[in-house]
Amino acid sequence: MRNQTPVAASPETSSRSSGDPLHQFTLSEADFTRVRELAYRLAGISLGPHKRDMVYSRLVRRLRALNLSSFRAYLDQVEKGGVEVQSFLNALTTNLTYFFREEHHFPLLVQHAKARIAQGHGVVRVWSSASSTGEEPYSMAIALAEGFNTLSPPIRLLATDIDTDVLKRAQAGIYPLDAVNRLPATSLRRFFLRGTGQQEGYARVRPEIQNLVTFRQLNLLGETWEVEPPLDAIFCRNVMIYFDKPTQREVVEGFVRVLAPDGLLFMGHAESLQHVSDLVKPLGQTVYCLTPQAIAAKTRR
Repeated sequence: MRNQTPVAASPETSSRSSGDPLHQFTLSEADFTRVRELAYRLAGISLGPHKRDMVYSRLVRRLRALNLSSFRAYLDQVEKGGVEVQSFLNALTTNLTYFFREEHHFPLLVQHAKARIAQGHGVVRVWSSASSTGEEPYSMAIALAEGFNTLSPPIRLLATDIDTDVLKRAQAGIYPLDAVNRLPATSLRRFFLRGTGQQEGYARVRPEIQNLVTFRQLNLLGETWEVEPPLDAIFCRNVMIYFDKPTQREVVEGFVRVLAPDGLLFMGHAESLQHVSDLVKPLGQTVYCLTPQAIAAKTRR
C-alpha cells in the first residue's frame, strides 16, 4: 500500500443538512476532517470541501441507526474496525449507473471478445471493477450474448464493488421497468422476465444471463485483489474521478498486472489517463491498451 496523505481540513467549522430537519447533529471541522482521512485511507476516496453536505446527509443516517449522539462517537466506532467500516464506505459511495451507459464501449468489447476466440482462446475473461447495482456487468453479458448469438457465450465475467449493499441488489438482478425500458424491445423479451403480482412494475435479468456473472466484494485499494489473471478486458468507468493522482496510478498499476498483454482497459468519459502514459495508451474514445514498456515489464516479472 502507498503512504497515506491526509486531506486538508475544510475552512468551515460546522455543517447541518436538510437531511436532518431537526438539526439534531453538528458535523464539526474536526469531524469532517476525520471523515475525509478515513475515506482516503480505507478506499482512496478523495472528498473535497464541497462534499460536506453530502457527507452529513449520508452519515447522519448511520448515527440514527446506531443511536449515537454525535459524529465524533460514530467515527470513534468506525476507527475501531469491524462491520461499521463497511457501512461507512457504503454510505459514502456514489452509485449512479444505468444499462448500456457509454454504449460505444460495448461493440468494442464484443469485437475484442470475438477476436480472442478466433485466436484460439477457449474463454474470454472480463472484469467489471466497479459494478454498482449490476447494470454495467449485465450490459456486458447481454452485449456478448447478442454478439455470439447465444445465451451461453464463451465468457467469464467478474463483477466487483466496494459497496456490499449494491452488490446484493446486483445479484438479485431485479430492476424497475423504468430502468430497462430504454433497451430495445427485442432485448427486453430475450434477456429479461417481466414481473407479475407483487413483482409487477419490475423486470428480472434472465437466469442464463445472471449465470454469466460472478459478483464479489473488492476494494481497489486493498492489499490484494481476488482476481485471476490474465484478463482480456477491464471496465473501470467513472471511478477514477474519486481518486487523487497517486491513487489513480496505484490502481492502474494493479490493472496492468492482471491485464493480458493485448487486453483492453475501458474508462469513463470524464477520466483521463495522460498522467500514466508510461503504462497505458489510448486506442480510441476512453479505451486503452498497455504500452510496450508496460508489456516488457510484465514479461520480466
